[in-house]
Amino acid sequence: MAPDFYMEIGTEEIPAGYIVPALDWMAVRMSRFLDENRIAHGEPAVAGTPRRLVLNMPGVAEFQQAVRTEVTGPPRSAAYDAQGKPTRAAEGFAKSQGVSIDDLTIKQTPKGEYLCVFREEAGVPARELLEKMLPDFISKIPFPKSMHWSSYSVTFARPIRWIVALFGQEVLQCEYAHVRSGKKSMGHRFMSPVWIEVNDLESHRENLRKNHVILDISERLELIRKGADAAAAGVGGTILADDELLDEVTQLVEFPQPLVGQFEDKYLELPPELLITVIKKHQRYFAIIDGSGALLPYFVTISNVIPRDASVVAAGNARVVRARLEDARFYYREDQKVRLDERVDQLKGVVFHSKIGTSYEKMERFKDLALMLAERAAPERLAEVGRAARLCKADLVSGVVSEFPELQGIMGRTYARLQGEPEAVAQAIYEHYLPSRSGGPIPSGIEGSLLSIADKIDTIAACFGAGMLPTGTTDPFALRRQTLGIIRIVLETPLRISLGEVIDRALALLSGKLTQPAENVKRDITAFFEGRLLNYLAAGDGGFSPDVIDAALCIGIDDLLEAVARTRALARFTARDDFAALATAVKRVANIIKEPSPAGRGSEAEVAPVDESLLTNAAERLLFDELNSTQEAVGILLAQSDYFGALESMARLKPMIDSFFDSVLVMDKDEAVRRNRLALLTRTRALFARVADFRKIQTP
Repeated sequence: MAPDFYMEIGTEEIPAGYIVPALDWMAVRMSRFLDENRIAHGEPAVAGTPRRLVLNMPGVAEFQQAVRTEVTGPPRSAAYDAQGKPTRAAEGFAKSQGVSIDDLTIKQTPKGEYLCVFREEAGVPARELLEKMLPDFISKIPFPKSMHWSSYSVTFARPIRWIVALFGQEVLQCEYAHVRSGKKSMGHRFMSPVWIEVNDLESHRENLRKNHVILDISERLELIRKGADAAAAGVGGTILADDELLDEVTQLVEFPQPLVGQFEDKYLELPPELLITVIKKHQRYFAIIDGSGALLPYFVTISNVIPRDASVVAAGNARVVRARLEDARFYYREDQKVRLDERVDQLKGVVFHSKIGTSYEKMERFKDLALMLAERAAPERLAEVGRAARLCKADLVSGVVSEFPELQGIMGRTYARLQGEPEAVAQAIYEHYLPSRSGGPIPSGIEGSLLSIADKIDTIAACFGAGMLPTGTTDPFALRRQTLGIIRIVLETPLRISLGEVIDRALALLSGKLTQPAENVKRDITAFFEGRLLNYLAAGDGGFSPDVIDAALCIGIDDLLEAVARTRALARFTARDDFAALATAVKRVANIIKEPSPAGRGSEAEVAPVDESLLTNAAERLLFDELNSTQEAVGILLAQSDYFGALESMARLKPMIDSFFDSVLVMDKDEAVRRNRLALLTRTRALFARVADFRKIQTP
């Protein structure tokens, strides 16, 4: 039975967010290494705690798989003379391969008989390869930030204290950060600080449990979930569901122990979001709610040790929470003494970015954009949109948001309600930040939707205009997320707006801050939107193929709703049995035209009218007549956004296109006839190009 490979890297406490990505990388990278080196293995398993990263690879072959290679030499006719004796060519080939003439064989190939030699490459022991690669493997485990310690030149997330590297029962010899590999791991830092010998994953998991370490992440998570639920039930409540906090706390402890703490009822006057933020973000505690969803003056904290006196620990936690809640209460009360209107002017002192200007300037710009959008999409909501635009950034200079930045928008909504602003305005102040994460909810109201689009497009235009573009590894202003947010709001609301018009207005408002011509910036922004839209459609429920999406989007994305409708219709149309033949015919039309362009512009032939008097061939006359009637029908269907129906109408032209190419010489010697036929084909191609560029669609 093939042995298991087990590795454990023991460290000081690793930050919670570092652990799972590191473990995922370890599993993928080790699997790839074994595959590349022809070493059979089973599926990797990972586990980890704040103090250890564990990788177990079952069933690792002890040797590389042997390789039999074949090297072809000169042809037999050149390798042997008429008497069958080896020539210099054969001798030279044998010498170059380190074999004798007798080891050469003859192989029949499509080109004839050739000399060849077969070589057997024995497999290297897997142990040797693993020992050689482990130090480099450890050094390359990725972390958001790594550190130096002592006088060592190497880095890691936190100082390394032990390394276990086993191949079966044998220790793999390696060293990193002056720590040599062995068979010993350590129990819980405080409750069982003893060395534990490792033999295999299963027995080690149980030995760690006995020494107050729960190795498996999923097991710790369930222990925390159930323990917190039970603790909350003890005070008549339930845990406020929070998967993000649950995942984080799971990576903060090795032996979870839930404890209940309490704070004074007076803090329940704080907005729920503020109270929860204090408990969650700053203390990593779970809030408790009653049956109606209202917060209770209790919390659950997850200790990493079994306390001698739980009440003492709970009281200490409560003191910490109380101090933070008192700060929040003070800021909340002070903030209410100044109306949001009065805070707006303070934004003039808040620099959004040195190249873009202040938050006040930004607000003025996207307010203009929001009002423009409202005039087209919801003119009856102009007043609310304008009011929300003016106030939506005012909470940035409030005391609570200064202390708890993650509450921007949330506190703005709260203060707006307290000051008697219309509910639509208050909700838009909060919702203009949405969606705040990938896949997150979009604004529910039209005011928030328009404001969110305006704010995001201003940021995108400003960053592109100032040359602050996202790269493959960095996107500090989250331009990709904001672009996708705009796309989602437009498509899911839905909203009929002109993307080009919005970009033009945004760039006009930024005219003094652009570092390059506005038309260049607009081109880049449009291409950026097209790329995000392509990804959105490829990854969405439709799962459209990239070539179909590209074919539909290259016609234009000014109206995002129409662009998506075209894509869906085209994807459905390409599933037809006769599509490949139609696409071939349309591509033939496009390829024969000089300098084709999807929009129907380019060469002189493309803009020239068709002269009916020159249509002497019956096939070209038939195509011309059918094209005229089809154009009229397609125009009506497109006006109704019936792209599938338009494609069906266009498809009826295929027999006429085939007949045209079978019967007509396009490049006629007569220049007038030739140009007229090119003009006819140009009109044909332009008709199909109203929906898609068929040249981009892959067909068998």
